[in-house]
Amino acid sequence: MALQTVRHKSSQLVGLAKRHLESLRRRDFVAGDALIDGRWIVGEERDVVVDPATGEEIADVARCSAENVNVAIAAAERAFAAWRELLPARRGAILRSWASLMLDHSEELAVLVTSEQGKPLAEARHEITYGAGFLEWFAAEGERAYGETIPSHKPGSLLQVRMQPIGLTAAITPWNFPVAMIARKAGAALAAGCPMIVKPAAETPLSALAVARLAEEAGVPRGVFQVLVGNPAELSTPLLRDTRIRALSFTGSTQVGRLLLEGAADTVKKVSLELGGHAPFVIFDDVDLEKAVKGAVAAKFATSGQDCLAANRIYVQRSIYDAFVEAFGASVTQLKLGHGLEPATDIGPMTKLSVANKCKAQIDDAVTKGARVISASRDVSPGPNFVFPTLLAEVTDDMLIAREETFGPVAAVLPFGSEEEVVARANASEMGLAGYVYTDDLRRALRLSERLEYGMLGINTASFTGPPIPFGGWKQSGLGREGSRHGLAEYMELKYVCFGDLAV
Repeated sequence: MALQTVRHKSSQLVGLAKRHLESLRRRDFVAGDALIDGRWIVGEERDVVVDPATGEEIADVARCSAENVNVAIAAAERAFAAWRELLPARRGAILRSWASLMLDHSEELAVLVTSEQGKPLAEARHEITYGAGFLEWFAAEGERAYGETIPSHKPGSLLQVRMQPIGLTAAITPWNFPVAMIARKAGAALAAGCPMIVKPAAETPLSALAVARLAEEAGVPRGVFQVLVGNPAELSTPLLRDTRIRALSFTGSTQVGRLLLEGAADTVKKVSLELGGHAPFVIFDDVDLEKAVKGAVAAKFATSGQDCLAANRIYVQRSIYDAFVEAFGASVTQLKLGHGLEPATDIGPMTKLSVANKCKAQIDDAVTKGARVISASRDVSPGPNFVFPTLLAEVTDDMLIAREETFGPVAAVLPFGSEEEVVARANASEMGLAGYVYTDDLRRALRLSERLEYGMLGINTASFTGPPIPFGGWKQSGLGREGSRHGLAEYMELKYVCFGDLAV
């Protein structure tokens, strides 16, 4: 049965998200107003927020205009001088308070994320903790924005390099991690002494606005952190054109990243881009099979596969290929599809119908070209945005799923022979965000850690991200880094100072 003809039962889930939202302690978390210059703006027009599992309208939010963006930029400009002069320890205390409030309201924030994004509630809870961790990390890292003293090449001179805040910043954040990506960007910017204007994804504004309310309660001053919601093109254009915005951070597709990079060129902004991935997951025959299967499931199906780090091409050495496919397929068929607010759910809906349709098109293309499908029962689907967890075996390099990012719960498994072969195939992509290698051969692990053209690698692990690490990719997977001391540097400028005539 083709996936496109599966019957749906989404009507049985209607009202689930709304009931959860209505039970929140903080009713203001669903008010849907934008934060501009310290004021909550209702807006002359409102946009609808839907539950991706059912298509049901669950809230409405302010639709901001280009004029609202100009007001926000002016407010950030007024706030900049006082914020940058605040001692780093004081900025850090405010960020820690913000993180604490996020953790105090973690359950409510998680319900918001699941209701508008779709991921299972357990994963949404983890996202809130993960996001708060970035605020805590940068609260401390802001006190370590060290400069340097250079041994002088000029007699009687003292040479210094200082790290100073770059100025006003903006962030355009994605729908797959609507809280964590804001925290990762804003934590770094604010710790560096820079105000930030955030434009969250149109699909997931509620959680972004709730986080903004907590920032205000934590003591973030007026104009230092602002959130505007609305049409992406209308709001991003003035951010790109205004010379007062000195740095832009974006997480999203490579296609949109190219457009933003082009738009930022006229004002020569500092641009940080975390773009698409096409992660290889390489399994050699010397590794424990159970460990490899467990890692592949984690790397492929987290966030229902809607993750730029998701294992997109699972390469398995031929001598264990059949055994791996059998064991991996058994795990895949056990994953439960459902509404993210249902306790037993492993795989929620795709946030956007276009993502679900792309997954289904990749499956159809692979089947047409000879791939074998292993999936759970597909008699009744919860709704059109759902994609059943699926394993495609006997995948070849000419299939769509081997050539383009999937962004859904569809795993492609490809056989390989030698180490040299798999390195060449894994590197044959313009994407270079993350990769995974499973092997018990230390020398091989070291060789592949050098030869694979990816900004991040997990060796015998599917989990390697967090506040202390430099998150980012090579090639067309992005520019710059987020997290770590390198993430703080994205919002700072180097200033070289030469003090002359110091000879006694």
